[in-house]
Amino acid sequence: MAAWAEDQGVKSLGDSDESILHLYADPYGMVTDALDMEMTAAGPKMVGLVNRSKRFALYIVDGTVKIARIAEAEDDPAGDDRPDITLAESMIEAITTYNNNDGLKKDEL
Repeated sequence: MAAWAEDQGVKSLGDSDESILHLYADPYGMVTDALDMEMTAAGPKMVGLVNRSKRFALYIVDGTVKIARIAEAEDDPAGDDRPDITLAESMIEAITTYNNNDGLKKDEL
């Protein structure tokens, strides 16, 4: 995770407790399983990608998921071809809308 954080220009937790972005690994898939985000399409396991997570982004406030975005489609179960809704720009827009409207329902974002 440290190499990924460095590549992405994210300060690691050891560098600063002020960072609002934290990168975590899920090597055993426990978080993926708890969030029900395991990609179950036939393709991944057929090519050796066991327990692959769906492409998703969450906005969590005080331990509560306020916005959940999942990039998947019937023809793109991994969300690799159309990840737009999980990218930073889209999430920032959704978070701004959420915060400016006193917390819209998740399905309204």
